[in-house]
Amino acid sequence: MKISQITLLAALAASPSAHAFSTPVELSSLARRPSFSTAARSRGLPFRMSAVEEETETTAAVPFFAREEATKMHVISAVTPPQELQKSRTGRSASEIAAELSSGKTLEGGPTIDFGGAKDATSRSERALLAAREEYLDALRLGREVKVSGGIDGTGRLMGINDDVVAEVGREIGEFAEKFGGPETVRRCGAWLRKGAPSGMFDPLPNADDAAATFSDEEVAKFKQLLEEAYEESGLVTEAFAKTFYLGTQLLPEDARRAIWAVYVWCRRTDEIVDAPRSPDDPDMLVDLSAWEIRLERLFQYGEVVDAMDLPLLDIKAKYPNMDIQPYLDMVRGMLMDIPDLGQDRYDTFDELHLYCYRVAGTVGLMSMPVFGCAPGYTEEQAKEPALSLGVAFQITNILRDVGEDAVTRGRVYLPREDMEKFGVTEQQIFDQRLDDNYVAMMKYEIERARMYYERALRGVPMLAPYSRLPVQASLDCYAKILDKMEENGYDNLTKRAYAGKWEKMAEIPFSWYRTQDIYKTLPLPWDKPLKEDSS
Repeated sequence: MKISQITLLAALAASPSAHAFSTPVELSSLARRPSFSTAARSRGLPFRMSAVEEETETTAAVPFFAREEATKMHVISAVTPPQELQKSRTGRSASEIAAELSSGKTLEGGPTIDFGGAKDATSRSERALLAAREEYLDALRLGREVKVSGGIDGTGRLMGINDDVVAEVGREIGEFAEKFGGPETVRRCGAWLRKGAPSGMFDPLPNADDAAATFSDEEVAKFKQLLEEAYEESGLVTEAFAKTFYLGTQLLPEDARRAIWAVYVWCRRTDEIVDAPRSPDDPDMLVDLSAWEIRLERLFQYGEVVDAMDLPLLDIKAKYPNMDIQPYLDMVRGMLMDIPDLGQDRYDTFDELHLYCYRVAGTVGLMSMPVFGCAPGYTEEQAKEPALSLGVAFQITNILRDVGEDAVTRGRVYLPREDMEKFGVTEQQIFDQRLDDNYVAMMKYEIERARMYYERALRGVPMLAPYSRLPVQASLDCYAKILDKMEENGYDNLTKRAYAGKWEKMAEIPFSWYRTQDIYKTLPLPWDKPLKEDSS
């Protein structure tokens, strides 16, 4: 793989979530939507999915591109959440969680676990999603009307696009397709892309004769323009919701940059399906999500597209044949983990938290793996462990940075209960924002664990294609600075929110560049600690 992709993606994706604010405010004013967003946490999608978050976030999704200079830290509101928010709303039983964890595979050479495809068919979230899927498919088989956002044929407003998205971007998404002929042209363009894909990549699309399809030069010119505008609009969506992430993509070659936009837009739309407010007249969220998953499966299996914004994803699937559907499916499960009564808002062990980190942050890196290349002599399998380690490192950093904010605004505690018990820290103490020696000792322990994962990730940078190394190294270096800032704040992440400032990040880039050069091996920076020898 390329840790590049995972790392850059994880780096680009590991966006911090949560809202930074300097004075106490009413909790209801923090967001215009329910705030149990997965992207917020991964916000690795190591992405920041909420527009509100993007505008108020102080730590960049791509760490070395900073936001406007602000104060070194933000004071977190000392409001204690209502008592009911302090109760765990975990919708998954201990046995269900154990079944998921047991399916993970510890990667050779490190502490990182690959949870690809881990699921328990008996869990509440799996049952709920499966029931919604069956309801949707039964309706289609029986010819009954089925209500899903965007319709089943790509007409109307696109699935995963709502008023918030349109307002943020400043235009209706996907509307450009109408000037090319609408859904029929989109489907024809999909057939053209399928025909140009490597032989055997896609199964024959039922009820379609792609082999016999012919396209005039005029049509092909139209398809190319349609695809170009779909990519351009993907860039607009990315820029509108993740400005710093978008800037980071500018470091990549054009094809890779556009591919990352396509991945981001899919993640963005998925997040909107799960998190966006719904009225009683709107389609059920789980039905929408089931329809969305089925669309994804059909795109990967048949190359089928439903709307114009599917075209870039189909195009990159054709260009990068080793793109795997599993990370996309796993991200959906990660988002479900943040939904009350279906997911999990407390974690008994670090292994449980590790699964969450994989689903909301590691997956983004895996999605991007095919886009970034490996250096000669390395394989994706070799780079997978350091790549996933970076996703875990970013996500742990997000969690540590946001402990106070998550408790105050979301009633959530992501710190493993086993760690809290080990150091004599209580959940009530976190809600009360009481810093003591026990809490400081626990934070030192958690920060050290995060740094261990960063060190594992560093081993993967040389495995990347040369053009990927600087973005990854810089992201890693700058994001790790958040841990330094927490230490400077006296380990107080209950009332203070640490972040590295814009100019600090910019100043780090030359050193990051130097670390990617061969000379660094013989003349390292004097303040850098040497990497420990790999014991594997």
